[in-house]
Amino acid sequence: MGVLKRFEQRLEGLVNGTFAKVFKSEVQPVEIAGALQRECDNNATIWNRDRTVVPNDFIVELSAPDFERLSPYSGQLGDELSGMVRDYAKQQRYTFMGTIKVHLEKADDLDTGLYRVRSRTLAASESQDPHGRQPAPHGTGAAPTQGGGYPPQPAGAPPMPSTPPPGARPLPRTGGPGPGPVAGAQTRRWIEINGTRHQISRPTLVLGRSTEADVRIDDPGVSRRHCEIRVGTPATIQDLGSTNGIVVDGQHTTRATLRDGSRIVVGSTTIVYRQAEG
Repeated sequence: MGVLKRFEQRLEGLVNGTFAKVFKSEVQPVEIAGALQRECDNNATIWNRDRTVVPNDFIVELSAPDFERLSPYSGQLGDELSGMVRDYAKQQRYTFMGTIKVHLEKADDLDTGLYRVRSRTLAASESQDPHGRQPAPHGTGAAPTQGGGYPPQPAGAPPMPSTPPPGARPLPRTGGPGPGPVAGAQTRRWIEINGTRHQISRPTLVLGRSTEADVRIDDPGVSRRHCEIRVGTPATIQDLGSTNGIVVDGQHTTRATLRDGSRIVVGSTTIVYRQAEG
């Protein structure tokens, strides 16, 4: 069962249905949960072959009406969202520098149904402000998001955590300047959907409209389990019996080899496959 599906099931049992009533607003918990997953993916920092660090302090900004509706339950919702992030990190083999926290905040510039997610990487030993946060968040200035979409990230790589793990040597991030390939480095793979990066950190990655898919695509033309990317030499993509099929580099197909820059179309969504040494 996927992380988001388990999160939804846990919410159903809280406070005898109170959450079901309060979440009739346009912003749904699963949308926020999905945005937090993507915030981890977008700001993952590779320290070495065995450790990828992701943010552990998250701020979810809501419109005034949505914040007033959700704030009485912010403690329980924050705990559930933190647990969801922890489960997702375990699944993706991510690590944290400190305690995971999720905070709700009101943003007067957002309309009902819009939200914005920001994140920080805080070491456990770092001093914190009264709200448990520090400046220089990832994603500051991100555009508001509505209807299951996710905020675009600012250009450039996010800042490295201020306290690196003992003996760790940061590796260069994709797309930024840095030294040449590291001896013994492995191939890193990821996909880009509407400017959002999703790392491929295990042998298979299922894409689809279901909350149980590894990467959820909110597109009516996409099947619940639409296709699967398989890591190998070379990497391949396999249609999983979808209704509308897949198009890879302009060709309708059920299975295809992927190369760096391959363009995959599912429904009306374009996915770019990327890979790099390091």
